[in-house]
Amino acid sequence: MSFGPDSSFVPHHLTASSEHLEGNNGVGRYVLLPGSDGRAEQISELLLDRDVVPSPRRHTLYTGAIEAGTARLDVAVVATGMGCPSVDIIVHELIMLGARRFLRVGTSGSMQPHRIHAGDLVVATAAVRDEHTSRCWAPVEFPAVASPDMVQAARRAITTLGLEARTHLGIVHSKDSLVARELGEGPLQAENRRYMEALRAAGVVASEMEAAHLFVRTSLLDHELAAAGLGSRFRAHAGAVLAVIGDEHAFASPSIARQAEAAAIELGLETLRQLAHIDQGGQGSDGAGDDDR
Repeated sequence: MSFGPDSSFVPHHLTASSEHLEGNNGVGRYVLLPGSDGRAEQISELLLDRDVVPSPRRHTLYTGAIEAGTARLDVAVVATGMGCPSVDIIVHELIMLGARRFLRVGTSGSMQPHRIHAGDLVVATAAVRDEHTSRCWAPVEFPAVASPDMVQAARRAITTLGLEARTHLGIVHSKDSLVARELGEGPLQAENRRYMEALRAAGVVASEMEAAHLFVRTSLLDHELAAAGLGSRFRAHAGAVLAVIGDEHAFASPSIARQAEAAAIELGLETLRQLAHIDQGGQGSDGAGDDDR
């Protein structure tokens, strides 16, 4: 596998081409991955030179740039949709078109509501693979781990934005079913309740639906790129910044949810700036926020 896009590949869900993912002196655009197209559009409104590539499936690709010090960073935004099966399709198409940097900007529910509250933020260091999509790619024992460079970039972004008091780093839970597994509906509610309590007791910080497969898929891609002998600049990275929109209550008020999502977007954009600095060989502080692992 080469670093560049597959010129023969035709995406069936995105309406983009490889030219839409070009930028950053050959590295490619850094891609923000919210779950919903509404949040993707919200993020895109913060971009310079914004362009829109509509999709009939509501996976519209938004491209543009953000200021990163004295330079500009080429970015793209596209909704993955809900759940790992949708992530599998969208991220695969982005990879085939040349994308190598992915940051999920999403929402989650607190798994530690006594100390992680609605309105807080979570940076995922790894994810519990309580979903089945990634098992089609790697055995369940294979860990779903965020890129160390992306986690370092997020730590630096937390410090830059002064978000230490409300941001938590740790392992998140990725599930297939919000309603049964997390909310406890259906005939398996006792089994699901025991499972979720075990994760809480193990220190898992939040529950969401997409990070695990994003991490597995990108780890496998990074291995292929490393095996091809490419330098670190042309490797693959993935991470996740999550707004906490539920704690003791399944869903926070709309105002708290909006504030948390806005903060997650701000942290996501700053994380990309910090990742670009790391990509260019920049060194900096490796510590920020609460490490809840």
